[in-house]
Amino acid sequence: MTAVLAQSSSSNPPTPAPNSAQDQAQPAEQPQLSVQARIRARREQRRAAAIHDAYSHRYDTWASMGYLRFTPGPSLQRLTYYAWDTGITRYSSERFGIVIDGRGYNGTAYVGLNPSNITRPAISQYDIMGGPTYRFYLQPRYSIAVRAMGGYADGRFSGDTSGFGGKALGLYPDGGTFAVSGSVVGELNVTPSVALRLAPEYFMTGFGSTIQNSLGFTGGIVYRFGKQ
Repeated sequence: MTAVLAQSSSSNPPTPAPNSAQDQAQPAEQPQLSVQARIRARREQRRAAAIHDAYSHRYDTWASMGYLRFTPGPSLQRLTYYAWDTGITRYSSERFGIVIDGRGYNGTAYVGLNPSNITRPAISQYDIMGGPTYRFYLQPRYSIAVRAMGGYADGRFSGDTSGFGGKALGLYPDGGTFAVSGSVVGELNVTPSVALRLAPEYFMTGFGSTIQNSLGFTGGIVYRFGKQ
């Protein structure tokens, strides 16, 4: 009987004690993950708040300088236009707005030797345009948008020709025509209400019943106001 009891007890080994270290490690992972998730959530909340603070303004206005390479006559070489540019945007959301833009260009055209002895007359151009703008990339410190505008351009090419007329010197005749602009607009936020803007631009006009394809840019300071 004693031998049978000993054999029976040896065939059923005792159940091992639970591994207390593993049991404690597994539930400890959940609080660690929760802490990381909370940190990420708070970081995302701060980012979203900064974006909203910068881009939730109903209006922005700007004062800019500009540069444009423009052909002043059918057979003349390109000149450098220097510009001032201002306008206002009305936003219906953080991304989409409608622009009204006004600008003026001034430059000196080289017309070559001619009987008038006027070789470098000053010319100017004034434009009013409007159209949509859309911010397709938003960050707390900067944004990138696309903008398309169309409107009216007024060319004044004969004011510095001493009565000879711009056409006699190879310039386009004075008058108005259409203006079309397409640009990519980058803004760097100084504060939520103030930003620096740079906008490379394609600019098309139709002086002299021809098409002028010009490239340039505008750049300046933007002020935002009026919370949505």
